[in-house]
Amino acid sequence: MRYAHRAESNYEYSNSTKESSDECYAAESMIPGVNTHPMTQIEPETSNLKKMSIITTTGLTKVYNADQVPVHALRGVDLTIDKGEFTSIVGPSGSGKTTLLNIIGGLDEPTEGKALIDNTDLTTLSDRKLINFRLHHIGFVFQAYNLIPVLTALENVSFIMQMQGRSSRECREKSIDLLKEVGLEDKINKRPSELSGGQQQRVAVARALASKPAFVLADEPTANLDSVSTAELLDMMLELNEREEMTFVFSTHDQRVIDRARRVVTLVDGKIDTDEKR
Repeated sequence: MRYAHRAESNYEYSNSTKESSDECYAAESMIPGVNTHPMTQIEPETSNLKKMSIITTTGLTKVYNADQVPVHALRGVDLTIDKGEFTSIVGPSGSGKTTLLNIIGGLDEPTEGKALIDNTDLTTLSDRKLINFRLHHIGFVFQAYNLIPVLTALENVSFIMQMQGRSSRECREKSIDLLKEVGLEDKINKRPSELSGGQQQRVAVARALASKPAFVLADEPTANLDSVSTAELLDMMLELNEREEMTFVFSTHDQRVIDRARRVVTLVDGKIDTDEKR
């Protein structure tokens, strides 16, 4: 199956040398009509303006072992996530939340339905184009950090930008800026083994942001962290969300993450059971 590369292998080198293009997000706007009546002024109806949707799934279905004992992981999931959301996808084990995250992230393919990311249908992309799309559009934060152990924090963050073909100078300068952003300016030359779990996850967040993604997917990012590290990590992500309007989508069991989310989508048996906006 062409989506065989799962989360652990997402950051492999792509043979593509496409130049990076900054993602430009513009609010939808209405142009006032020309008024020919001398006594009336037509104003734009700003109440009709809405944020741009960056994730849209339609009828998303996933069945494993279809030819043997079928396991229905997703059953027709319709979901839209707009730019700037801070959303948690929750549910009991086996509810389908990780499968949904993997399909949204282009790490798995649906049995039926569509996943539109930045208006691109991932199911239509070739292997190489899919790898390149992930590299430029989606940031990943994993439970196990997935840092490269022989590289420093600086090199781990730079790695993504190097794959995008950016200059060595830009990679270094941007990596330093991102590590400062996550509070690790004094750890840039440390390898993962020299960092705490919370610090490693901060490096992972900086790495996820390095590609200038449309959004960040975080799969159980706090599962291996203590309470203090979890609070610090979530506060940092919320600050990035509020200041930069960076979109975060979590798959989590952690009540601490759920409490901070501004939207909570609950999956049960592969279907959306509740969708609460706060």
